[in-house]
Amino acid sequence: MYQIDITHEHPTAQFDEAPLRRAVEFILKEARLTEATISVAIVDDPQIHEINRKFLQHDYPTDVISFVLESDEGRLEGEVIVSADTAATVAARLAWPVEHELLLYVVHGVLHLVGYDDLDPDSLREMRTREREVLAEFGIEVRYEQA
Repeated sequence: MYQIDITHEHPTAQFDEAPLRRAVEFILKEARLTEATISVAIVDDPQIHEINRKFLQHDYPTDVISFVLESDEGRLEGEVIVSADTAATVAARLAWPVEHELLLYVVHGVLHLVGYDDLDPDSLREMRTREREVLAEFGIEVRYEQA
């Protein structure tokens, strides 16, 4: 059983929760988790900046932050925080819908929760492959900014 809570803490951004929820469920099922409680918070840049500074000691806003709160055999509890402001900025640069960028952030964060990493070139390549596979389930071809 999955409990997925999506909170909208951004003052103005509008989005459809359904694709976000479906993406979380898809990743959890693929990870063969039988039980999970995942919270997803959609925030603005000042909020994610504060979280990034407080918990990760990074003094800047970012796109997505995820925290595993508890994990054991077949069970996961975690949080994903995404910035709607950053999604809007990046989506405009990439000329694709902000909803797609926001969905990519949620997918990325949940992939971190289930064990994917992006700290070296090989793990980043694996993360990107999984992101593309998950978004393809929604008929979306991922666009990335050049590093």
